[in-house]
Amino acid sequence: MIKQSLNQNWNMRRVGDEAYSPAVVPGTVYTDMLRNGQMEDPFFKDNELKALKLMDEDYEYAAEFSCGSDLLACRRVVLHFDGVDTIADIYLNGELIGSPDNMHRVWEYEVKSLLKPEENELRVVFHSPTKYIAEAFEKSRTLGSGDAMDGFVHIRKAHCMFGWDWGAHLPDAGLFRPVFLLGIGAARIDSVYVSQEHHDGVVDLSFDVEVEGCPEMACGLESAESVIYATVDGAECIDEYTYEEETEEAGSGLYYEVELTAPDGTVTKASGCPEGMTVEHPQLWWPNGYGPQNLYTIKVTLYFDEEVLDVWERRIGLRTMTMHQEKDQWGELFACQVNGVDIFAMGADYIPEDHLLGRVTPETTRTLLEKAKWANFNSIRVWGGGYYPEDWFYDICDELGLVVWQDFMFACAVYDLTPEFEENIRAEFIDNVKRLRHHASLGLWCGNNEMEEFVAQDNEWVTKKSEVRDYLFMYERIIPEVLREYDPQTFYWPSSPSSGGSFDHPQDPNRGDVHYWEVWHGNKPFTEYRKYFFRYVSEFGFQSFPTMKTIEKISDDPDDYNIFSYVMEKHQRNGSANGKIMNYMQQTYKYPSDFRTVLYASQLLQADGIRYGVEHFRRNRGRCMGAIYWQLNDCWPVASWSSIDYCGRLKALHYYAKRFFAPLMISCEEQGLMSAEKQLNWEHFEFEKSIRLNVANESMEDARVTVRWALRNPAAEILQSGEQDLTVPALTSVWMDKVEFPDADIYSEYVSYELLRDGEVISEGTVNFSYPKYFKYADPQLTCKVEGDEIVVTSKAYAKSVEILNENEDLILSDNYFDMNAETKRVKIESGVPEGLRLRSVYDIR
Repeated sequence: MIKQSLNQNWNMRRVGDEAYSPAVVPGTVYTDMLRNGQMEDPFFKDNELKALKLMDEDYEYAAEFSCGSDLLACRRVVLHFDGVDTIADIYLNGELIGSPDNMHRVWEYEVKSLLKPEENELRVVFHSPTKYIAEAFEKSRTLGSGDAMDGFVHIRKAHCMFGWDWGAHLPDAGLFRPVFLLGIGAARIDSVYVSQEHHDGVVDLSFDVEVEGCPEMACGLESAESVIYATVDGAECIDEYTYEEETEEAGSGLYYEVELTAPDGTVTKASGCPEGMTVEHPQLWWPNGYGPQNLYTIKVTLYFDEEVLDVWERRIGLRTMTMHQEKDQWGELFACQVNGVDIFAMGADYIPEDHLLGRVTPETTRTLLEKAKWANFNSIRVWGGGYYPEDWFYDICDELGLVVWQDFMFACAVYDLTPEFEENIRAEFIDNVKRLRHHASLGLWCGNNEMEEFVAQDNEWVTKKSEVRDYLFMYERIIPEVLREYDPQTFYWPSSPSSGGSFDHPQDPNRGDVHYWEVWHGNKPFTEYRKYFFRYVSEFGFQSFPTMKTIEKISDDPDDYNIFSYVMEKHQRNGSANGKIMNYMQQTYKYPSDFRTVLYASQLLQADGIRYGVEHFRRNRGRCMGAIYWQLNDCWPVASWSSIDYCGRLKALHYYAKRFFAPLMISCEEQGLMSAEKQLNWEHFEFEKSIRLNVANESMEDARVTVRWALRNPAAEILQSGEQDLTVPALTSVWMDKVEFPDADIYSEYVSYELLRDGEVISEGTVNFSYPKYFKYADPQLTCKVEGDEIVVTSKAYAKSVEILNENEDLILSDNYFDMNAETKRVKIESGVPEGLRLRSVYDIR
């Protein structure tokens, strides 16, 4: 097969304009207009409004190309689009050849009869997505999230492009994935499904090779004059073909060979249309933290006689993976099980990396996902309101050991299941299942985000009974049908949250997965997490603001540097969220005296809120088996729930995540944190002041460790202490005995705790019995100096949540936002330039 790239020589213009401007493919309208100086930065101040108006127009992309004689001599030539966003008409040499209407699909067109050796013209006209959804909404007022523009449900385009409670209204358009011509000879490989059977220390691989367009000869096929559809030794052959005689001799007719290269370089080959292969001494693939990410390369070569027709080559991991569901004393277990081991899922929800898809590259994705692994993630959930990520996203997850919870692209809406819509989404499902099913990291398919929950509640989105029926058809009939045919070995879950489908209590805390938002949306205190023992939490979160340098990306005017300014509120899409942050802040800290301190305090609130939840869930391993917080990343500079902001800067939460997702982690369940009103007169109330320490071991080996704790004063002087050696079995958490402090002064005494292995501190923290705003911190007199690739930090008193920032606020350190007990601490500089260093702690929130 001959492949000719058509990613070069593109120009674009607004329909109606005469002049063209240069364009880049893959890319988008916004990225091209920005590059050409035809629009302002849509993220700056309120330029989003101007950018949105640009999408009321149609845009045309055009390219000229030549075709080589080898390509034109092929039996078929197909024009292939990996991604067209979204409503478009495609013209080749003046003839309309297709009208794509789904950005989530692959689009192909037979074009051999239209091609010339030279001066071929390819034009793609993109129609306004905003006008399209407005017209569709007038015809059918199908509803969805109030944060998005009316009518977004009527277009198969990333929903969040039309706005979300963290996203702008920027419905970009364009050829966001590659375009190429395929010259096809007698046949080509459409796809390969590799299934695995693990038993007795070996892995049996089975190959289902789907071949399109069979030639005159096919191995093992009986002669006939004309065959429309046939199966050739496991190879599905589609397209009409004829032949005159049977050829079964090896090396003649249509056949394929399989080559498997192990991680150690060992090569195994099988020829003559093999149905399978046995791998002895398999090198298994494991999630991050449980073992190596061994990847095999599988290569399927399709031949006609001895001519190579096509090659399909991918990397696979040898592993079993499913969701382990089993009745137990609390309800029903819901755990990701890999190679027979139930893992505790630790990670975050992933949204599209940029509103402008033309900016997303393998490098940007790798940088983001490496930061996830750096924070000890083993899982990541691809949220259903965006788009199916690029191939490289999954390749990187394979390499890093990040188990992917993959939503289908439906979120917070209902849909009319017309015959046309069903045909469109079925093709979408098949395209993406075929594309992604071979990945070692693919943990499960999930039907949608939050729709079972909302449809079950009969909320305002549901305006007619047919929408309830169509929900069941889409997620409990159509998708399961597709998966049974194309990926039967991958677990399917109908919705998130869900208890298994059919509107059977989708937020049941004792079954399936939950989205828990009482902390934040419900204004509940962080301690509320400790009342629940969810089986798997796939969403919970708390907002914060990004750092100052990221905010400078949205405004260079100091008058905007107030969280209630017009510009700041344009970059806050969750209604009352800024007031919510300040409400939690007034409960916790003294009132910040400046804007930068507000940013810092908001990040500490976010980090502590998620820490409360994750530590509690990990302490109850076995009952709870997953903590996936909302959210990992941003798609533009915004106040949000992310732990990594749009510019790639790590918030306090991401450093906390590295600690609370550590394989060996110590945590503390304290008693005594009370309402602020009672603390003002605490001597009139009797309450318990105690700690109960817990060590979680999310590794495959037992751990012999030492636990130390100390009651200290603001100078960090030890008033009382304890130490205990213990063994923590693999994949468990172990509670220690409660320690009470009946005489402790909640305003001037705190507890530090640490976990040591082989004499080295590997996990630590501190806890107050009072809200930080009431604690009598002493000035820690923080200082630092740079020694080689380390920053040496010194405190002279107790310092809570010590932040280290450089001038550009882009340092990545081995640790940050940590507690200090009048000590010296060394942190490694992992990236960034340590110039203009500055330090602060909770003492400085005043």
